[in-house]
Amino acid sequence: MPALFEPLTLRDLTLRNRIWVAPMCQYSVHERDGVPTDWHLMHLGQFAAGGAGLVIAEATAVSPEGRISDRDTGIWTDEQADAWARVVRFVRSQGAAAGIQLGHAGRKASTYAPWGTDGRRGSVALADGGWETVAPTSQPFGTFAAPRALDAAGIDRVVADFASAARRAVAAGFEVLEIHAAHGYLLHQFLSPLVNTRADGYGGSLENRARLLLRVVTAVREAVGNTVVFVRFSATDWAPGGWDDSSTATVARWTADAGADFFDISTGGAVPDVDIPLEPGYQVPFATSVGRTAGVGVAAVGLITDPRHAEEIVESGRADAVLIGREALRDPHFVFRAAAELGADVDYVPGQYQRAPYPQPTEAIR
Repeated sequence: MPALFEPLTLRDLTLRNRIWVAPMCQYSVHERDGVPTDWHLMHLGQFAAGGAGLVIAEATAVSPEGRISDRDTGIWTDEQADAWARVVRFVRSQGAAAGIQLGHAGRKASTYAPWGTDGRRGSVALADGGWETVAPTSQPFGTFAAPRALDAAGIDRVVADFASAARRAVAAGFEVLEIHAAHGYLLHQFLSPLVNTRADGYGGSLENRARLLLRVVTAVREAVGNTVVFVRFSATDWAPGGWDDSSTATVARWTADAGADFFDISTGGAVPDVDIPLEPGYQVPFATSVGRTAGVGVAAVGLITDPRHAEEIVESGRADAVLIGREALRDPHFVFRAAAELGADVDYVPGQYQRAPYPQPTEAIR
């Protein structure tokens, strides 16, 4: 059996393979109430029917002010959780595990969605339905609106919001909770020395900058019992003096001690105008570095589009799993294509699709 198709067990959850679908924002809550819709059922359900071992729902806000845009999903109300439960039931019925990414956008919140807004970009003004954002300091992200620096009470609310959202997510049936500490959103903002210039117990040293994340992980673990908890990190800011893979590994070890089970390693997002050397698998070395230095399980993500490349990443031990995003959008049945190309015998192709198997490469040539 190819390494990609070996099961992986985390706590009491066994994932049927090592090909997982990354969280991808859809900006499709047109009622602006954070409630997932039929689009989310279709979008996530297709990946479960397509064979993924784990399907992680998009960055879902733990509070209204934590949304990237007003068209984001949320999980701060019971109505939202009930709507998510419908999506989760279908994902799990197809044999995939259901995950959700819990996030707070911090100073990158209250922005226009990237499509369907007549080309408008950046922060949405208060008069146009936007809201005040929060961050470690009042320093804005590029040309975005300046945030309000969180005080002690505000930090406590963030921790409580993550814990409450986690409880709702488990009640909705999610089996994996991913805490979003990447891509320049709030928890990453506290981690990055380029963003967090506080002079109190949440700024300065690495221990202080990691304090909020550690509090969140601890609170989530206490709230959800034995449920699997991931943390997504950006392993570099791609900027001199910024967050790096060494710091990521150290904090990953601390969060593992606090209750995190596994790590999803991405990069970037904290500061604008950086040069990122995009190429297939460009983030894989960061996943390898963090995993080996911290002694933790990691998934690699970023322009992984070819089954043989994905197999090499896992088979060589550079990562324990791969997360695919854009390639899953192009081919929701990527897993079955990979199985055909790698010679894996899988028994979870839906009966409805068995009449149209992916051909072996030699058959495709004929």
